[in-house]
Amino acid sequence: MAQTDIVARLLAGDRRALARVVTLIENGAPETRAILAELHAHGGHAHIVGFTGSPGAGKSTLVMQLARELRKREQRIGILAVDPSSPFTGGAILGDRIRMQELAGDPNVFIRSMASRGSLGGLAASTRDVVRALDAAGFDTIIIETVGAGQAEVEIVRAAQSVVVVTVPGMGDDIQAIKAGILEIADIFVVNKADRPGADQTAAELRMLLHLDEHRKERVWRVPIVRTNAMTGDGVPELADKLAAHLATLRTSGMLASRSGQQARSEMLALLHQALIEKIEATIGADEWDRLVAEVVERNRDPYTTADELARRIGLVPPG
Repeated sequence: MAQTDIVARLLAGDRRALARVVTLIENGAPETRAILAELHAHGGHAHIVGFTGSPGAGKSTLVMQLARELRKREQRIGILAVDPSSPFTGGAILGDRIRMQELAGDPNVFIRSMASRGSLGGLAASTRDVVRALDAAGFDTIIIETVGAGQAEVEIVRAAQSVVVVTVPGMGDDIQAIKAGILEIADIFVVNKADRPGADQTAAELRMLLHLDEHRKERVWRVPIVRTNAMTGDGVPELADKLAAHLATLRTSGMLASRSGQQARSEMLALLHQALIEKIEATIGADEWDRLVAEVVERNRDPYTTADELARRIGLVPPG
């Protein structure tokens, strides 16, 4: 399928063309970059929502219920479920995401499970590229569900406009993770499985943590705490309302443009970093690289002088 043809078909809403582009992105096909460059001008319309939280918090079921609610509101939905990779095959562990397949027959819902393949931050390296393809294809809301919660989950901020942090009663580790830094990335907190004992305590702990934010009075958006039961759908309409309100606040306050700028900067730096790595690999063979590393480890070389020498060899700095 020619590049111009696949792009035109994707923009026209052809699901097979979209699936083909997503596969090319995941496989790192050489034609991917040109396709994405062409698609870039057609994006910028979707609301990109990130879901994160500890394993067992019910994120997949909650995402499925949110997708149902948004479909009632006549939205087209893209779902990217980023799974830990199998150490043997590199494939995604689907788990309870098989349940999402009941949405798969809806032509206005596109679901893809992607393997993180060891990427930091719980996101597949190609996630942002797939988001770009879905955005250009005209999806109204794109939901990214990450592997789990932890310090590295701040990576979701580089891809999403609204971040939902999901916790459940009786999991003290969730609150500890939030204390470790997740608090700063949440736009909405969800206490899922809110019918369980301890839901009030979990919500109270979250309120306490939010109250400790010394900048809370300066923020234009006050982080809400939404209680849900993903199995029954209770609280999901309120969650959809809060997401819509957050997007409206981002737009009216100018924060959306600011976040988009930060994300574009991050993406360009990542692309430059990848280009640099590729140039180093093309210039310096694996054997020489291993030898230099060994010499640094053995203290026969220092890392600073070695890095300077390599930078000159690949033309990063002028010889001198």
